[in-house]
Amino acid sequence: MWKKPPPFLTAGMCSVTYRPLPPGRIIRLAADAGLGCIEWGQDAHIPLGDEAQARRVGEATRAAGLDVSALGSYYRAGTVADPDEDRLVWGRVLAAARALGAPRIRVWAGDTPSAAVTPAGRRRILDALRRCVDSAAEAGDITVATEFHGDTLTDDAGSARSMLDDVPGLRTYWQPPNGMPHAEALSGLGLVLDRVDAVHVFSWWPTHRERWPLDHRETLWREALGMVASARRRIDASIEFVPEDDPAVLPREAATLRRYLDDASSALPRP
Repeated sequence: MWKKPPPFLTAGMCSVTYRPLPPGRIIRLAADAGLGCIEWGQDAHIPLGDEAQARRVGEATRAAGLDVSALGSYYRAGTVADPDEDRLVWGRVLAAARALGAPRIRVWAGDTPSAAVTPAGRRRILDALRRCVDSAAEAGDITVATEFHGDTLTDDAGSARSMLDDVPGLRTYWQPPNGMPHAEALSGLGLVLDRVDAVHVFSWWPTHRERWPLDHRETLWREALGMVASARRRIDASIEFVPEDDPAVLPREAATLRRYLDDASSALPRP
């Protein structure tokens, strides 16, 4: 007998949605909004070098019935000239992820637009990403995934695809690039879909200054999440930003996201 497919897509949130709030408040907001996981940001909530804090946040998250989906780090591969300093920074990131109990670390693919990076600069970034992937796997089967963002090797889908092909084991996030037309954004998603482990969900249009409710870009998100659901594996879809950074709108935005995810999973053809 055919059974309804499992919920491949998990609705969650990024703690950077509410940077000024303490972790306990964020956990309550996520749980009350019916979300399933939290990506904890290093910059505001998981300071490097304080593994005790990371451990407390991870335990509190799980005690509330939520998963820790990732450590959202700000490690930028290939940008630290001193190898010893780079290893020190990455070691702190890895220690924080282990203490937090995070199965994934988000990193950044350099700090230069893909069209402007030199061949030597690209090699440095790729070499650093390879070291991250290998050391994270050795440290506890932790996945490394790149932020899909401007001014990095992932600011163009073709560049991101090439990067992923050159670094075995590396995964990536996806989000719609600011100002990019709907069809072009979805084409880029299709190009990297087999390596996508998480999606950052928000409605900025056409620039980062115009923050709308999620349903403002309903067509884009329904199509994007339908594509992601077709991968038929766990992928976290996490709210990253909301209008006015207002905690009061999270239940509404979470309900919209859950509706889109349910519809995307229900629309999958029977195997």
